[in-house]
Amino acid sequence: MNVSLTFLRIFFFVLCIFFMTTYMISTPTGTPHGSALLGVILGGCLGLLLIGFDMLFRKFNLRSFNIAIMGIFFGYLMGQALVLILKSVLDISSIDNSFAPRTIEMIEISLFLFGIYLGTIMTLKASDELYVSIPFVKFTHSAQKKKDLLLDSSALGDARLIDIIATGLFDHQLIIPRFLIKELYAQSEVGDEMAKAKAKRSLDLIKKLEDVEHLHIRFSDTDFPEVKDPQGKLIRLARLVDANIFSADISKIQMSSIEGIKVINLHSLSNALKPLMQTGEYVKIKIQRYGKEPRQGIGYLEDGTMVVVNGGGKYLGETIDAQVLSVKHTSSGRMVFCNACDEPNLPHDFEDSEYDDHK
Repeated sequence: MNVSLTFLRIFFFVLCIFFMTTYMISTPTGTPHGSALLGVILGGCLGLLLIGFDMLFRKFNLRSFNIAIMGIFFGYLMGQALVLILKSVLDISSIDNSFAPRTIEMIEISLFLFGIYLGTIMTLKASDELYVSIPFVKFTHSAQKKKDLLLDSSALGDARLIDIIATGLFDHQLIIPRFLIKELYAQSEVGDEMAKAKAKRSLDLIKKLEDVEHLHIRFSDTDFPEVKDPQGKLIRLARLVDANIFSADISKIQMSSIEGIKVINLHSLSNALKPLMQTGEYVKIKIQRYGKEPRQGIGYLEDGTMVVVNGGGKYLGETIDAQVLSVKHTSSGRMVFCNACDEPNLPHDFEDSEYDDHK
């Protein structure tokens, strides 16, 4: 992309010099050498002006360009309508005799520019709701059927994302903002060691996502220079492209209800995919630490679910069989309460409220 852009800039720069030099030589003013030199200078200035405009509008994408063109068209029609109304008012009245012709022209030009400006601004402000329709046919954005997902920095820093992507659930849906990649590159060079390592892991994960077949991940060049907070940029981009946010940050679930943006949380998705366990089911669990009660032991399933085993305290470091008594749902996931199978005289229920604050 950068190579082709550089080639186009050089190509048009040379064309500007060539055409301007040819024009100045064909114009019979001064000596041929002086005209050629003047043509080279003017052509170079014109080429630099074109490249300057390119650098100025580098933040614009095709969607913004199309909306701007449509806004100018609507503004042109509005300006023409205002000028026609003014001429009609002047024709049916004698007011035009009291104004000089140049004054009337200035009023018409002002109304025309006002109409163009107003039409363009109104179109830009209503760009999210804009669609083109003809009788019996309506063209809408395909994202209205299936919304895309904007990845944030917390999702890119979670290794589970690769496993979820490999399932093909989000093919042709994922979008990574360019401003987020720039932020990760900046963090990988400046900051403490933990932030650098996290940023480098996120960048490595982006490269792995690019190598996933049939994923067709997209990168958004849209940026909001006036917004300094990356969170605010992500929200504005989600509103602009009508997409959801895919995050691994639990705090953003509350943010979604405030900002009106839907957030797909990786932890919630992971908890929803955890296998259900029924009362009376037998599991093998390794006791890793003591519980709050003297005879209780704590273990964890492969998906991270905490298992409280009554009578498992004396089996620390061992893998034992346990029978499920109950499954409790908490804000951070599930907790399983069991009895050790080697302890037949244990009661079949015990107090579990003391584990409410465990994460």
